[in-house]
Amino acid sequence: MRSVLKLPRVAETSTEVVVAQWLVQVGDQVEVNQPVMQVETDKATVDVPTPIAGVVVELIASVDGELELGDPFMVVDAS
Repeated sequence: MRSVLKLPRVAETSTEVVVAQWLVQVGDQVEVNQPVMQVETDKATVDVPTPIAGVVVELIASVDGELELGDPFMVVDAS
């Protein structure tokens, strides 16, 4: 089953982030709580973990692209 992952709250004061880098590629196996990308807030660089295990199917967000709280950023197949 494919799941679209959405940006969780990564900072108390910021709802917008910039994607700094991806830590995984399409086809990679990921585990629960594994960091999959780094984002920059107005104050820090933060790792964003995946809440589910599976195979990365799609990277929706692009490096240097902006995301807001709740925006989709990746698709994982957990089957």
